[in-house]
Amino acid sequence: MSTRSQTLETKIHPVNEVRLGRIRAAIWENNTETGIRHNVTITRLYKEGNDWKDSTSFGRDDLPLLAKVADLAHTWIFSHMSEKNGSSQNGNGHDEFAEGGARF
Repeated sequence: MSTRSQTLETKIHPVNEVRLGRIRAAIWENNTETGIRHNVTITRLYKEGNDWKDSTSFGRDDLPLLAKVADLAHTWIFSHMSEKNGSSQNGNGHDEFAEGGARF
């Protein structure tokens, strides 16, 4: 098997994607010593000739969708964490949603 084939087979994919129109959020899961952490990359899709490309540059009219996609990605991460943990509690017996969200 060629190196290129091995690379394609082991290519890492996001655990979820949220897309509204041309704005897409890819949610990535990272295993750390302290547990699972999530990162999000947000891109804008555009067509150049016959090829679809993406960019991390956003225009004024893209910003409302960017905000909505970021919010949906945030909601998915918290829901996903709750499903894995079996509840929406933060480990101290306190509901994180009721107390204003994530702890930093």
